[in-house]
Amino acid sequence: MTIESLKQKPSTFMQKTKGFLGSLCGKIWKVGRDDPRRVIHALKVGFSVTAVSLLYLMEPLFKGVGENAIWAVMTVVVVLEFTAGATLCKGFNRGFGTMLAASLAFLFEFIAREYGKVFRAGFIGASIFLIGTSTTFLRFFPKVKKNYDYGVLVFLLTFNLITVSSYRVDDVMKLAKGRTYMIGIGSGICILMSLFIFPNWSGEDLHNHTVSKIEGLAKSIEACVTTYFSEDERDVERDEMISEDQIYENYKAVLDSKSTDETLAHHASWEPRYTWQCHKFPGQQYVKIGSVLRHFGYGVVALRGSLQTEIRTPRSVRLLFKDPCIHLASEVTKSLMELAYSIRNRRHCSPELLTEPLQQALQDLDVALKSQPRLFLGPNTAQNTPKMLAMLTSTARQKYEHHFSSINADPPTSIDRKPKGVPDGAGKFLRPSLSKFAITSLEFSEALPIAAFVSLLVELVARLDLVIEEVEELGRVACFKEFKHGDDVILDVDRRKSTEINLTSFASAE
Repeated sequence: MTIESLKQKPSTFMQKTKGFLGSLCGKIWKVGRDDPRRVIHALKVGFSVTAVSLLYLMEPLFKGVGENAIWAVMTVVVVLEFTAGATLCKGFNRGFGTMLAASLAFLFEFIAREYGKVFRAGFIGASIFLIGTSTTFLRFFPKVKKNYDYGVLVFLLTFNLITVSSYRVDDVMKLAKGRTYMIGIGSGICILMSLFIFPNWSGEDLHNHTVSKIEGLAKSIEACVTTYFSEDERDVERDEMISEDQIYENYKAVLDSKSTDETLAHHASWEPRYTWQCHKFPGQQYVKIGSVLRHFGYGVVALRGSLQTEIRTPRSVRLLFKDPCIHLASEVTKSLMELAYSIRNRRHCSPELLTEPLQQALQDLDVALKSQPRLFLGPNTAQNTPKMLAMLTSTARQKYEHHFSSINADPPTSIDRKPKGVPDGAGKFLRPSLSKFAITSLEFSEALPIAAFVSLLVELVARLDLVIEEVEELGRVACFKEFKHGDDVILDVDRRKSTEINLTSFASAE
């Protein structure tokens, strides 16, 4: 190691440090820029923790509350969530669990004090075992697990702390009251910060999340059809690489949204803002829409699979159905964007705007398919059927004879030795398959991929009806504004902005 290399080490270390700090700052900036509410929530948590810490730091306040002040700090850290609904849900569970545990612990202590110290210790141990076993088993019930799991945990923790501490403390009532008051103060600060200072509503997040999912499916369909009917094969490969991530991310957000939708709907049911209006927030209807959107998304996944098939329809055949397929996909995309627009603006969608263009596009596609009967049925279907069966039979016989000869083949000589690491017998069975050659030899092979693609488009139209029905039901339940023919409908298929959902807070709230 030379002196020059030693001199270069500090400069290299400084460059890596600067690069790491720059990358870290860029990530922090991106997280805050994607959703500025995250920055506001962080400031709210910091302010709340500082406020309750004054109970422990200021001498006059500490003398009044004592060591129990730390319970207020713990409550703020645990209960204050990103949305008001999540905070109210956890606050209620924590408060109810604490009150019930304190009351039960005080009752058991009152019974145990009537007898001797030995009986008291045994009674406390038995009660802890009984409560711990029963509450843990209670968490296995689906409804309790979904709605009150956190409250059951708080109940078990508080009961054990108060019951065990009461064995060494004379005034257990004072201990229980002090901790209950501090938890109440912490929960009150959390509710105040969540409801009245820059509140974030779970209902609004669920509403915007549903809109973004519908728009994402629309963009995925448009990208799939555009890529499939590209003019040049090189354009197809380039378009696939560009749009693959966009298509995947859009429908993946829909397929993975079940847990998020259910959690947001559950938290939205706790928010009082919607009970002040003429109707209750229809969280379960949004969950139903999410379910039909996932059903629709599976069709988009299959449509994307058509871009990656081993057997491709020649470009000349694809051009025969390009215009009607693009027209049908465009109408499906417009219908989805209209549904998203109606949900975003809380108004009913136009039935004529959704159904009539789709019917016309289906008729145009039907005319295009009927204009090319030979492509799908061949010049003479009755004569082609025996020919296809004979070809399939001969192909199967060739594969069987090839497989049988491979089994009976002599072992490889020293010249023709298998590569090192390959297990015995691998060279005998690993032969190139003739299935692709056999399929492409069939007369209808050119029509198979385009027929599958067209059938998937028609299937998406059928699944779109389910989405329309659920959206119309949402408009009825949520009292959306009636559609007027004078309303302007703006369909922006190239919308890039999507709603950011804080999934971390939902996972912690569960």
